[in-house]
Amino acid sequence: MPVEKYQTFDGGQKLKSFLQTSTGAGDAGKPVALNNSGEIDASMLPNREVDSTTLPASENLAAGDLVNIWSDSGTLKVRKADATSSAKRADGYVLAGVTSPANAVVFHDGAITGLTSLTVGGRYYLSATAGGLTIEASVPTTTGNLIQFVGQAVSATKLLYQPDTNPPVIA
Repeated sequence: MPVEKYQTFDGGQKLKSFLQTSTGAGDAGKPVALNNSGEIDASMLPNREVDSTTLPASENLAAGDLVNIWSDSGTLKVRKADATSSAKRADGYVLAGVTSPANAVVFHDGAITGLTSLTVGGRYYLSATAGGLTIEASVPTTTGNLIQFVGQAVSATKLLYQPDTNPPVIA
């Protein structure tokens, strides 16, 4: 979505864009626009610690994927999480797609945005489909699969990420 413009009269008429992100003090006093998710970017919020880790992706990741952090011969990497193995539980999520072996920013708290067709108030679990989630009524039932709660939908496009860090395995 294009960023809205505003008109200035300082030294002549000029059109300038509202800011969607901040680079710091040099942007003081400039007007703000919501980002593409319809939210104020974290770079504009004071002293907000974002709980994230940047790691190389061992496979291509899509925005909104639930991901697993794993050790590849002593090097931490990130891959899609899935409920078919306790070794692939969800340790976080990504908000931006990444092509392997580029670095991915893995978020460990907050909200997964940009999703579709969520049921508001629905409880969601890690899916047997790599990187995905499923509503409570469709949790995995196969022996050896995880039942990992990952969060609750607060809108049709946003999931409040609250993962179970010690999910049970179906016996």
